[in-house]
Amino acid sequence: MSGGVFLAVLFAAFLHASWNAVIKVGSDKLRAMFVMSSAQGMMGLLIALTLPFPARRLWPWLVFSMVFHSAYKAFLTLAYERGDLSRVYPIARGAAPMLVAIIGFLALGERLQSLDLIAILLVGGGILLMARGVFSHGESRALLPFALASAAMTAGYSLVDGSGARLSGQPGQFVAWMFLMDGMLFAAWAVWHRGRVVVSRDWPSWRAGIIAGAASYGAYAIAVWAMARAPIALVAALRESSVLFAVLLGLVLLRERPDRGKLAAAVLIVAGVVLIRL
Repeated sequence: MSGGVFLAVLFAAFLHASWNAVIKVGSDKLRAMFVMSSAQGMMGLLIALTLPFPARRLWPWLVFSMVFHSAYKAFLTLAYERGDLSRVYPIARGAAPMLVAIIGFLALGERLQSLDLIAILLVGGGILLMARGVFSHGESRALLPFALASAAMTAGYSLVDGSGARLSGQPGQFVAWMFLMDGMLFAAWAVWHRGRVVVSRDWPSWRAGIIAGAASYGAYAIAVWAMARAPIALVAALRESSVLFAVLLGLVLLRERPDRGKLAAAVLIVAGVVLIRL
């Protein structure tokens, strides 16, 4: 991996952690996520208009992807309403690749090597340490099921998107339609959950959502660009440095409670995820 690609992927990891920080710092997290999802949907629409209409065989994959992505954002929003960025993000981000590895072993018959088992133990230990901090610091325990549910949805769309993009033969087409459909479904859920007040004229929430959408799209675009120029496993592993960025952003920018346990847990999670990716 060249130095330029290395720095680009690190920047993508920072962008991914940053859009989560933008959502977390907003006064209305659901409205900010609604705007972000709507912005992504518009981007998807513009790109979809330039590409062929998806073949019939792609639609089941697109529907499953839409559901997983919307559920992921819904659970993540609910988790951020109840907990710190530096607590929620590592659990949600770290548990996903661990779940993918376990599902691949149990459902797809993929063999686990010794390093895989060590990696799963590291990630699991980091998540348990992060969760322990919730109880020892008197934080809301309600964040845990939502953060873990968000991770499960991430594992789901990771498996579905990979298969759907390969079946499509045009990953850009699959992603564009996924963003478009996900934007519509999440918007419908947000209005059902909160009512039409979620689309009211609250400029700070709209600004936060648009910034988050741009950062999310940029992080994804850089990752795809890097994977065309460097080994995918190395790019995927390096992206997990976003966990450390999220913890630092939470402690420094959002003034969340400093806790050496958070940093230790984040390091364990990153180390385990890197081993899983490699």
